[in-house]
Amino acid sequence: MTKILYIAASPRGPMSQSGKLAEAYLAARQADQPDVAIDRLELWNADLPEFDGDKAAAKMTFFGVGDMDAPRQSAWDQVVAVTNRFIGADEYVLSVPMWNGGIPYKLKQYIDIITQPGLLFGFDPEAGYSGLLSGKLARVFYTSGVYAPGAPAYYGTDHHSTYLGWWLDFIGVREIETVRFQPSLLTADPAGDQLKALECAQGLHLQQA
Repeated sequence: MTKILYIAASPRGPMSQSGKLAEAYLAARQADQPDVAIDRLELWNADLPEFDGDKAAAKMTFFGVGDMDAPRQSAWDQVVAVTNRFIGADEYVLSVPMWNGGIPYKLKQYIDIITQPGLLFGFDPEAGYSGLLSGKLARVFYTSGVYAPGAPAYYGTDHHSTYLGWWLDFIGVREIETVRFQPSLLTADPAGDQLKALECAQGLHLQQA
């Protein structure tokens, strides 16, 4: 059975444009594959631990800095619990609005929690970093109010899809498909552009049908 982890990065619930695209994809996917399991992670309602001093210190023990004492081990166990939910999925669906040129801070917090040595990436002094995931898929739905690919710089800069695409590749997710509704405000036909984006989102399911 295919397991999908849907990571919703917008706090706007049913009003979220990126969320509407992701839900359209998931509905079409489930219609074709009724036994697919969808695990929904609403980041703004999730009890995400702070990546505080003990967790940072625990991480550094993997690089030979300090020892994994009891407080650090307890902090690390929290990280592992959150990360195992991510690792256990076969496919990732992310709805990601642009915030100030980048991703929402709740998504960045989640990424900072789970992107850990020995869990999502490895490191060799000579070979550098390597992603530890394999055979995973990602479907990412990007929205923004004003920014659009190819628009003049005064409409914004994309640290949004560039960062998230880099991160997915960093952890070993190579098969990535994206759908954009950009811009969602500065467009002559908002409803028409939204419909096109929804149709693209629904069409992605055919790749798994």
